[in-house]
Amino acid sequence: MTAGFSSYLAHFGFSQRPFSLTPDPEFLFWSDAARGAYTMLQYGLATRAPITMITGEIGAGKTVLLQHFIEEIEDDDTLSIALVTNTRPKTREILQWLLPELTKSDMSDEAKFLRVQEFLVQEYNEGRRVLLVIDEAQNLSLEALEELRMLTNINLGKEEVLQLLLIGQPELRDHVRRPELMQFAQRVSANYHLPYMQRDTVLKYIAHRLKVAGGKPGIFSKQAADLVFEATGGVPRLINQLCDMSLTYAYAQSDKMVKRATVQAVIDDGVFFAPFPNKL
Repeated sequence: MTAGFSSYLAHFGFSQRPFSLTPDPEFLFWSDAARGAYTMLQYGLATRAPITMITGEIGAGKTVLLQHFIEEIEDDDTLSIALVTNTRPKTREILQWLLPELTKSDMSDEAKFLRVQEFLVQEYNEGRRVLLVIDEAQNLSLEALEELRMLTNINLGKEEVLQLLLIGQPELRDHVRRPELMQFAQRVSANYHLPYMQRDTVLKYIAHRLKVAGGKPGIFSKQAADLVFEATGGVPRLINQLCDMSLTYAYAQSDKMVKRATVQAVIDDGVFFAPFPNKL
């Protein structure tokens, strides 16, 4: 840590950077929307929904919510969890997500599918069900989505042996609504769309992150937080960018509070690109 950065933290009383762009479950803010999405994740898992789908705009906080969810369930010995972030596969590569050993196999596609089926049944017989979690699922091709649907058809009587959790941008919902994916859509038993934050939520979000970082929740004035909302449209990732730079400006001026004028200076200097200039 450089001396300058250390002084920045000490100036505001922070123990860590409050608006880092790296998703961190420690800073998860439980807005009503976040609670709604998380409840749907829990519902999908508990009811053994074949497919659970959570969507949201870019930067809406899907990844940090997913990280928290995985942390909560990864010690559950009744679950085998496969997490996938590379979502531009060829169709049959999906099978390798569940069984990496197939990457080195010269088996036919049909034989690979049967091997995966054997694996899922074996896990079930040993008291575990398999949860396949796919982030950035909007990148999946229609063929890949259909392959996933076929995997969810593998069951023992009324018992599901595989559950899918798809996390993606709004385009994922558009894909699933296509006529050729009607059977896939019918297996989506739980879904939730995570919206951007409203004005009052942004104020609470900023205060929350400041407090978690060890600072006072009132470091940003209400007027400053209002401008942050107007400039970012309530997008958490953009809020973090603008707030981080605003704190840097305040520190450079030896100010203990970020005022509206501070945030405006960041925007006017062009170091933050405001995607909603019509609101400013």
